[in-house]
Amino acid sequence: MQAVKYVASYPSISSCPKDERPEYAFIGRSNVGKSSLINMLTGRNGLARISKKPGKTQLINYFLVDKDWYLVDLPGYGYAKISKKKRREWEIMIEGYLQHRRTLACAFVLIDANIPAQQIDIDFLNWLGDKNVPFALVYTKIDRLKPAEVQPNIDIIRASFLEHWEALPQEFITSSVQKEGQSDILDFINGLNQEI
Repeated sequence: MQAVKYVASYPSISSCPKDERPEYAFIGRSNVGKSSLINMLTGRNGLARISKKPGKTQLINYFLVDKDWYLVDLPGYGYAKISKKKRREWEIMIEGYLQHRRTLACAFVLIDANIPAQQIDIDFLNWLGDKNVPFALVYTKIDRLKPAEVQPNIDIIRASFLEHWEALPQEFITSSVQKEGQSDILDFINGLNQEI
């Protein structure tokens, strides 16, 4: 990855870029470590804003990578302290993007490796499946676990998902602190770009 540039933030897909470059969206529950992961992947601290307060990302944020593809930072779902009206607006924006953005090559869904699968995560993955949205799973924050705890924790989370799925899509195990998973995700994106 050579060059990463913030492009703009958009309130709906109708205002998003029209240049047909492939897009890779990142989404997860509030406070799952999305901003830290984006900063780690791009090697740019502070590219995506990190906040202890859930719900910081409120628009569809576009970053152009190597003049070749877009990294798209979507608002988190879940427990951000916002009004029901605002939350519904977010849901409409996110669902509209994921269902109707033709240039979306893959959505990376972030899952906290430290805790059991949350119902909201299960529901979201099932919704993606129902809508035929291509996605990959990214387990985050493994640096908070002892090495021997990582795989058992992920196995428990996977078992919850596999109650609804015959097989899971591509999975990545990551730590933004240790830069774990960086090359795996970027290699996966580059591979998809070559197929497009």
